[in-house]
Amino acid sequence: MSEFDPNPPRRNFYGRRHGKTLRQSQKGYLSEDLGSLRPRGITFAENPERKPIDPAAIFGDDRPVWLEVGFGGGEHMVHMAARYPEIGIIGCEPFINGVAMLLGKIRNAGVQNVSVHPGDARDLMDVLPDASISRAFLNYPDPWPKARHHRRRFVTPEHLIPLARVMKPGAEFRVATDIPDYVRQTLEEVPQAGFQLIGEGPEPWHDWPGTRYEQKALREGRAPHYVTFRRRS
Repeated sequence: MSEFDPNPPRRNFYGRRHGKTLRQSQKGYLSEDLGSLRPRGITFAENPERKPIDPAAIFGDDRPVWLEVGFGGGEHMVHMAARYPEIGIIGCEPFINGVAMLLGKIRNAGVQNVSVHPGDARDLMDVLPDASISRAFLNYPDPWPKARHHRRRFVTPEHLIPLARVMKPGAEFRVATDIPDYVRQTLEEVPQAGFQLIGEGPEPWHDWPGTRYEQKALREGRAPHYVTFRRRS
């Protein structure tokens, strides 16, 4: 963890980086496992010139690379890694408690086709080459419900234009949320960034594992919504 720069220059960050006190086991995951799973050349400290990285170097070959933005507790990311061992998944999450939860799930599941960036997805997208991501996921992102905070949502040009750049033509972008206004903004903003709407509605994808955020939404009476886009050529 000592090499990780939690406060990179020149970029505003909104949201939490730390939550409840970590359990000893979680502290162990961070100290023992994160170093080998974290991709290098992402932070400003390691790569101040923002030179492109080689995704093949992360997984050791030229397999398809998927990206999960804000993996929460890691259920979805570990499920997809186990279901699709032929691909590599990079997950980005600045909330260190979520990172610790994911690392525990990775250890328990024994999946090896994962990479974990414990920080802002924008830092990773800065240095990914053009058309290097084959699929991307945005599951239950922070809703930022107040109107004056909507510009902080991921589905804004600040995030979507870099995402479109790093995604391959024809690559799939999935968004899951239980917030109707987030659906509205997603349907308005994502196509403008270079994506085509493929489908949207209450039914999840065939390989969707469910997440604790989805269960929380259902318990509290909010209906999950699933939206699929394809990167235009």
